[in-house]
Amino acid sequence: MSPPRASIVLPTLNGARDLERLLPALAAQELAGGFELLVVDSDSDDGTRELCARFGASVTRIERPSFRHGPTRNARAKDARAPFLVFLSQDAEPRDPRFLERLLAAFDDERTAGTYARVLPRDDDDPLTRRTVLDAPEASEVARVHEWVPDTRVNPATQVHFNNVASAIRRDVFERFPFPDVPFGEDLAWATRVFVLGWRIRFVPDAVVWHSHRYGLRAAFQRYRTDAAFHRKLDGRRVRPSLWSVLRGIGYEVARDAAFVREHGGLAHLARAPFLRAAQVWGQYRGSRGAPGPEWQETLTGAS
Repeated sequence: MSPPRASIVLPTLNGARDLERLLPALAAQELAGGFELLVVDSDSDDGTRELCARFGASVTRIERPSFRHGPTRNARAKDARAPFLVFLSQDAEPRDPRFLERLLAAFDDERTAGTYARVLPRDDDDPLTRRTVLDAPEASEVARVHEWVPDTRVNPATQVHFNNVASAIRRDVFERFPFPDVPFGEDLAWATRVFVLGWRIRFVPDAVVWHSHRYGLRAAFQRYRTDAAFHRKLDGRRVRPSLWSVLRGIGYEVARDAAFVREHGGLAHLARAPFLRAAQVWGQYRGSRGAPGPEWQETLTGAS
């Protein structure tokens, strides 16, 4: 039997509700050469493994405490037979049946190591969630090629983007450069490393998934603290370096929410904005505190 064109690597944890949308969307994909679905499940107890198996997935199980973003994906990717690896989050949902075909088409360029998809909110998301998603780089409708121009004065981590919500990587490149074992941000850390080695990373806006998270205050604080700590350790960049930057950040975020609500509606949600954005920005400040990480050259060549 000839190998499929793509191997989809899908980590899951009690994702049955989300997978009831994702799995039919994958089954409807029109991809020349087809794909295989490789699931690694963190000991779900909601029928996730059984649901995936019904859709023809190969399912392996791990203990929940053993999950790590990079190594868990790396281990499951070793079972792949296809020349391209597709990484998805269980709560992503391709918008149309041509999603995989479009995401992989960019590999016609032999110097492209990875591609990532456009991420948009769902129609039923609340205005604050929609605004957050639409303000992210991967919500853009403009295609982009990230290509490193060697310059030791420029931090490459600020010049490239990548997102494992919906991404694809050449398997032969991935075998040489798997995801690093970091607590968070394995996708950007991987992309930065191959980027400085001369590979291209492409943003493919016509490959679209729906994906969003509605954060409560505690979850927003934790999520943005973790993200800020990642950037501090990867490249020494402090997202919120001072209390003044916290005040400015909260004001900016709330103003953006107000402008979005004025244009799109949902005035009742605006009362939550100051609290949500304060939790978000305070998390960034807390994550920015502490010793910076090593210089980016050391991080990319040694810490991964």
